[in-house]
Amino acid sequence: MTLVAILTGAGISTDSGIPDYRGPNGVWRRDPGAERYVTYDAYMSDPGLRRRAWRRRADSPTLRAEPNAAHRAIADLHRSGTPVRVLTQNVDGLHQRAGLPGEKVLELHGTAREIMCTGCRRRSSVDGALARVAAGEEDPRCEECGGILKSATVMFGERLDPAVLREALAIAKECEVFLAVGSTLQVQPAASLAGVAADHGAGLIVVNADPTPYDARAERVVREPIGTSLPPLLRTLHAA
Repeated sequence: MTLVAILTGAGISTDSGIPDYRGPNGVWRRDPGAERYVTYDAYMSDPGLRRRAWRRRADSPTLRAEPNAAHRAIADLHRSGTPVRVLTQNVDGLHQRAGLPGEKVLELHGTAREIMCTGCRRRSSVDGALARVAAGEEDPRCEECGGILKSATVMFGERLDPAVLREALAIAKECEVFLAVGSTLQVQPAASLAGVAADHGAGLIVVNADPTPYDARAERVVREPIGTSLPPLLRTLHAA
């Protein structure tokens, strides 16, 4: 059966109420200073920034969001018997919440649903840390070693997990169809996976509202809204 690899970016989750980053109404355009909250050096060196970051996490739409039609369509593709691997740049966990098994999802940039200690690297659910913030801890520390806690996401200034990147590259080389959905294909090294897949013979399909650097290499480019265009597109791949 055809292995379908799907790279998903922020655009797939906007229908779930999570704003993208670089679009016309994106986070970086509305609040350029927001980038500091996800910049490792700034976060680690500024206690005031961390306190504000924890308040922002408590109000984050990412943790309240529910899967939309596009997430459910990908889960349906898996349930049809088609081999599917999702390589996601998103940290919202919505693919899993839509019913896609966790082992089918490679979270390139980590997850906002967990926190990790920058000292001992211990990971735990974000819910426990947010409960501590609600109880009055403005900048909660690791209960094991006292280290600074951060979201278990890859911040600016951090490298992707090499093992995760190796697995993503292997999938891109192996797949026969590669869809890039809701990604600007500008953030490296994740964006380069589209080119790797095309170089190894995969049919490349780009589903994104705006042009991307890989459109010229795609067999098909879809500009229609993801929530309405992706489900019928994926139905053509069921058990292919």
